[in-house]
Amino acid sequence: DQPRVLLDPNKLSEDGTIALAGIAISENAQFMAYGLSSSGSDWQEWKVRDIETGEDLSDHLQWIKFSGASWTHDHQGFFYSRYDEPNTKGQYEDVNYYQKLFYHRLGTPQSDDILIYDRPDEKELGFSGGVSEDGTILIISVWRGTDPKNLVFYKDLTNPNAPVIELITEFEAQYGFIDKEGDLFWFQTDLNAPRGRLISLNILTGDRNELIPEAPETLESIGLLNNQFVADYLKDARSQIKLFNLDGSFIREVELPGIGSAGGFNGKRHDTETFYSFTSFTTPPTIYRYDMVTGTSTIYRHPQVDFNPDDYTTEQIFYTSKDGTQIPMFIIHKQGIQRDGNNPTYLYGYGGFNISLTPSFSVSQVVWMELGGIIAIPNLRGGGEYGEDWHQAGTKLNKQNVFDDFIAAAEWLIEHDYTRPQKLAIAGGSNGGLLVGACMTQRPDLFAAALPAVGVLDMLRFHKFTIGWAWCSDYGSPDNPDEFKALYAYSPLHNLKPSTAYPATLITTGDHDDRVVPAHSFKFAAALQAAHTSTAPVMIRIETKAGHGAGKPTAKIIEEAADKWAFLVRTLEMDIPVK
Repeated sequence: DQPRVLLDPNKLSEDGTIALAGIAISENAQFMAYGLSSSGSDWQEWKVRDIETGEDLSDHLQWIKFSGASWTHDHQGFFYSRYDEPNTKGQYEDVNYYQKLFYHRLGTPQSDDILIYDRPDEKELGFSGGVSEDGTILIISVWRGTDPKNLVFYKDLTNPNAPVIELITEFEAQYGFIDKEGDLFWFQTDLNAPRGRLISLNILTGDRNELIPEAPETLESIGLLNNQFVADYLKDARSQIKLFNLDGSFIREVELPGIGSAGGFNGKRHDTETFYSFTSFTTPPTIYRYDMVTGTSTIYRHPQVDFNPDDYTTEQIFYTSKDGTQIPMFIIHKQGIQRDGNNPTYLYGYGGFNISLTPSFSVSQVVWMELGGIIAIPNLRGGGEYGEDWHQAGTKLNKQNVFDDFIAAAEWLIEHDYTRPQKLAIAGGSNGGLLVGACMTQRPDLFAAALPAVGVLDMLRFHKFTIGWAWCSDYGSPDNPDEFKALYAYSPLHNLKPSTAYPATLITTGDHDDRVVPAHSFKFAAALQAAHTSTAPVMIRIETKAGHGAGKPTAKIIEEAADKWAFLVRTLEMDIPVK
């Protein structure tokens, strides 16, 4: 059929600062619940639209954060999670505790929503409610901060008076619900398998059975299509998709278009076709239709980008970190560069919260490479590229490993004549902003420029604002004496030394960032300017009506990228090629 516009996020506000933050379609496709975020804030308000008429209903839900929506199969309402209404003055800074899981029935005010579960005795617990594909069970994942370990509860939706049953009651591992068959629930878990596996759990007897054992690759996610498990693995930070029968027996590997990142493979349990996107550093995200029966992929939609991928090359190398650990790193650049140590190089990293950096396409990075620059992306410890052990090796008292990995990446690039310190810039956002701040204070001699974006830069007070307390699972707590000592040893704000020549620095933040509050960047900028002695510029760029990054209008993204590259062109003394 011919498509029609159901909701255009570009028309939500004149300046583009109200963004679509989430959608949930009812089972009969009659209603769409959708969330809105203003000025990049994590706070969301949700509304409901009639899909046939395109009109909004009267439903209006507020003070929602870190939650989606999941419809019941009677199409009368959905589950969601929210916090109590904060005080207006401190809504962007005050800590977030005591999340509650509710059920909203269409046509009723939010004040009438039914409380499904809360824990007034456990202020740090959060709740994610999802209805099973057959509509009979509400699965409640119970989380504490950013720790991947979770609890699992459930509620029988066929019985209005059924209580919430606590199924997995210890924070022993990560459990991701896949689907169910009668009393048998399927879970992806890292229990006794740091790289992940698939198990079945009988909710009546408690019996567990391993269906897909742990593999050398890291299991990212599992779906269910054509009555087959679709397993998404990471092999050295690149995608590998495998299909399995319900008994765990291997069927085949999905042949991807190349070395890169695949995402999607969504749908219903008995669907015989699905869609996935594939991207790499030199391949714009392309959507493929996949036939689950024949195993064939066909291009469904391909974006038109004005560049020639054959002009660029991607390599993956492995280098040795300070303690001997082998770290993978992607290096991307135009064909034919000379390894003479004179290439401006943009070294980007993250290294935390079990997040993996996989190949992805970026127009702004293509612009950088068009200017003659190199992109280097190491897969640091603290991420999820090699499972939970890799993650834990970059947390709490082990956090210095992440900085050592990043510094070693810079030294490898210099040693192998890709670049030299006078041509090397480091960058990262959020936890990656901490990475940049820690490395530039530990090794100011190694880099010419540093770009910490929305960074966690005060490691002694991060837990006192919004959701910052949740990061103690990765960083440790400043209230713990041993962890305080480790945090103080690398906290960027507290390790600036007077009369020191630091790299040219462009700090970026948003005035509405309620994830990593902008005070981190404000204090670090002021302290760095006071300590810094060379003529290299130290600047802070504060975006207005913007937050941590999500929902930022395209115009603001372009403006920030232009400022970033202009700063590096000047700082690294680059010669701009003339076309």
